Amino acid sequence: MHEQQNIEYKQSWHDDYLKWVCGFANAQGGVIFIGKDDNGNVVGVDNFKKLMDDIPNKIKNAIGIMVEVNLHEEAGKHFIEIITHPYSVPISLRGRYYFRSGSTKQELTAASLNEFLLKKSGKNWDDVIEARASFEDIDEKAVNVFLKASENAGRLPENEKLPLAELFEKLRLTENGQLKRSALILFGIDPGKFYPNTFVKIGRFGNDDADLKFQETEEGNLIVLLQAVLNQLNYKFLTRPIEFEGMHRIEKGEYPVAAIREMLLNALVHRNYMGAPIQIRVYDDKISIWNEGSLPDGLTLEALKRSHSSRPRNPIIADVCFKGGYIDAWGRGTIKIIDTCKKAGLPEPEMKELDGGFSITLFKDNVSAEQLTKLGINERQVKAVLFVKENGRITNKQYQEIFGVARMTATRDLTELVDKGILKSSDAKGAGSYYGL
Repeated sequence: MHEQQNIEYKQSWHDDYLKWVCGFANAQGGVIFIGKDDNGNVVGVDNFKKLMDDIPNKIKNAIGIMVEVNLHEEAGKHFIEIITHPYSVPISLRGRYYFRSGSTKQELTAASLNEFLLKKSGKNWDDVIEARASFEDIDEKAVNVFLKASENAGRLPENEKLPLAELFEKLRLTENGQLKRSALILFGIDPGKFYPNTFVKIGRFGNDDADLKFQETEEGNLIVLLQAVLNQLNYKFLTRPIEFEGMHRIEKGEYPVAAIREMLLNALVHRNYMGAPIQIRVYDDKISIWNEGSLPDGLTLEALKRSHSSRPRNPIIADVCFKGGYIDAWGRGTIKIIDTCKKAGLPEPEMKELDGGFSITLFKDNVSAEQLTKLGINERQVKAVLFVKENGRITNKQYQEIFGVARMTATRDLTELVDKGILKSSDAKGAGSYYGL
């Protein structure tokens, strides 16, 4: 048995492994075997009697928790099993907090530590009272936009005549008459006054990330940001503008409107609001949206491609957005993005965990350099396909001249592109012109 999410194998004991114990206690619990190699084979420990006394005492004195320490023997070799159970309260090691995520140990700091401590106390970030705020900080125009959307969605009946305070209480945006953080994120006049990184950065790039052409930022509450960012993308960043009627597509643009809207909503609803701002990168052949905040424990990238449980980072914000008809409550956002791209004839979006956050990328078509490379073709062939995309065709002779190769090499490369279904040929002998499909 190899190492798993909740199993670690160590050939000998080092006090640094107290961090692993702390990480297990803060996560789902786990087991450390002392006297086994990385493959789980018993190598034995010589000082097992001393360790059986030292390990539980060190864990109790340094971390303050009790663990199970068991001695085992196999083929005349002794090894030790340390079983750590999960704790409902946060556990620290000399003032530092560790967490087991997947098969790695992470030290929690800054925003991630704040989020962890809140969860251990039974709270989420958006459920905390913001004592500095009052109803004078609420944008009633944004509230009215939400009410109209909720009426159309039919998810918040009999809400029009409610006073603002009663409406917010109904939406769980207040506690004892005081506003929560979620109220300001959703409807605040200036959320940035309380939380500096609530804005969205949009950049237009050339060939790579070092080639920034221009950039813009959009600020405001979630309701305002949703429309403002879409408008900014439409009028300044996308080559082919998209017409909107509310949130519905009228004409087809570079990317499906529903996919971009869903990507933006996912970022706004599920982001870590104490982290970096949302970042949107627009390229010639793709668009990506990144938000800080990794996937919830137990939810994988593959799970996002199928039906999965909804586990929002900010439950109150997510619930209000559901009642407004902006999202559903079934964890289908990423599936919608994938399906709308497929229906538009675009490649499957790329989803990945990146730099402490989550990124999703839409590709304009199947002939981007990034997509072509995944097909297993060489650099010359990638450039040739992009040449066809730009010029409509390429001949065998042009291929030879552009890349400085012999005719035999050009013929072999081009024939492979035809066999892979990337290009089509006007000449079965390989001397004619080659076109895109």
